[in-house]
Amino acid sequence: MSSALCSTLSASKLFVDISTEKLIEASIERKEGVIAANGALSVTTGKRTGRSPKDKFIVKEANTEKNIDWGLINQSIEEEHFQALWKRAESYAKEIDLFISNLQVGADSNYYLPVEVITEYAWHNLFARQLFIRPKNFYGVSHKPKWTILSLPGLKTNPQRDNVHSDATLIIHLTERKVLLCGHRYAGEIKKAMFTVLNYLLPAQDVLPMHCSANVGKQGDVALFFGLSGTGKTTLSADPERYLIGDDEHGWSENSIFNFEGGCYAKCIDLSKEREPMIWNAIRHGAVMENVVLDPKTLEPNYKDASLTQNTRVAYPLDFITLRIPENRVARLPNAVIFLSCDLYGVLPPVACLSHEQAAYYFLSGYTALVGSTEVGQIEPIKTTFSTCFGAPFFPRSANVYAELLIKRLKNSDASVYLVNTGWTGGSYGQGQRFSIPITRAIIHAILNNSLKSGEFTTFPGFNFAIPKQLDGIDSRLLNPSQVWDNPIAYNKQARELIGKFIDNFKKFEVSKEICEAGPTLDLD
Repeated sequence: MSSALCSTLSASKLFVDISTEKLIEASIERKEGVIAANGALSVTTGKRTGRSPKDKFIVKEANTEKNIDWGLINQSIEEEHFQALWKRAESYAKEIDLFISNLQVGADSNYYLPVEVITEYAWHNLFARQLFIRPKNFYGVSHKPKWTILSLPGLKTNPQRDNVHSDATLIIHLTERKVLLCGHRYAGEIKKAMFTVLNYLLPAQDVLPMHCSANVGKQGDVALFFGLSGTGKTTLSADPERYLIGDDEHGWSENSIFNFEGGCYAKCIDLSKEREPMIWNAIRHGAVMENVVLDPKTLEPNYKDASLTQNTRVAYPLDFITLRIPENRVARLPNAVIFLSCDLYGVLPPVACLSHEQAAYYFLSGYTALVGSTEVGQIEPIKTTFSTCFGAPFFPRSANVYAELLIKRLKNSDASVYLVNTGWTGGSYGQGQRFSIPITRAIIHAILNNSLKSGEFTTFPGFNFAIPKQLDGIDSRLLNPSQVWDNPIAYNKQARELIGKFIDNFKKFEVSKEICEAGPTLDLD
């Protein structure tokens, strides 16, 4: 479609594969954003400062219909409604300037997808250029069909006419290899749309797609960090002692871990140079900040200001990270798999070791917290959630498909699995305290240098997984949350409530008896 669309436009309206510098200049000239004091392009996204899951659809058609887990997350739209809206989008696009970049997702020669990103906004094209893999890293596109992303923030949808829910819509057509975004200014929708596409395609090729960050140590050991936004994925993987593979989306094939992207999309709220130096130093000329409040005179960013949103963001290429794997992939399997859970109940320990069956249980459960309004419509700054596979909004197939692939990959590797609580302890949210980044980093380092594995363990009541009795540099009382609550009765009440939520949530899964029995029980003695 894109070639046909482009051929109908005058050359003056097309800006094809222009440089990062030219895209920044165009963004400024078109008044889409300003250059902040740190050199980054700073933009705002209007009323939508996060993803709009209720406005995302997948076209229901014969080739893929039976493979989709349809429901509130994977909403269907009929072919006729998509085609009608696509034609409207084509007509609209003929009247405006368009920015086009030929990019790639997937840093593996066997699994990558060529993508043509066509945008109304220059900064949206810059965002895609910094987040996806740029042409210099292409594996070649001659034998692979191209995907098309068409992003038109100025084209609003009409629920009655278009059979959608609001004035902004995202539709994925898996067979025609098209992604259409209408009315969306928040750029995160662009990257997550292609994540959804890969999450559909890769399981059929025996690859586990993962909502995780990944890094590798100087000795070649690989670690994966699963978790929702705000639980520490980007922060913990940006380790000054390790090489970053990527911060958000990866694939796990039979013999390698590979990044889907060529950049990072980090949260900025409360960012500090002391706690997150790698992210801080990456925010410079070429980076794109979304909804970060600037001082009106100096244009210095105020990372503590959440008046626009808690979900302030910055996109930058991996080139801006000094310690990184240049090829975005490693030809070896992970040594450690870490599930990051932000527990608002203050019940989970800071770290636990999981069996394969427990790993499948907690992977399917995806218990954590929604932090910082990553989705439109979230009123509370933070709330508990169960997000299947630690990324439910992005996985089109049945959850069992991904869980079975996880177990298969774990059995074919020597990876140990850990549940790490980056949330509260000594009380629930609003009463206790959140684990500090230094404490969590110390735990991660103990996992990665194998000192945790070699220590002594005890079984944690109710959840029945193993927790360490002591770790160097950490108060032993912190390792067992029941010991840091002032009121044991209050702790038991919260623990029972959380376990009950786990049990209720897991009823929707049809899995083996071994996985079901690997979950928590109400026996806290």
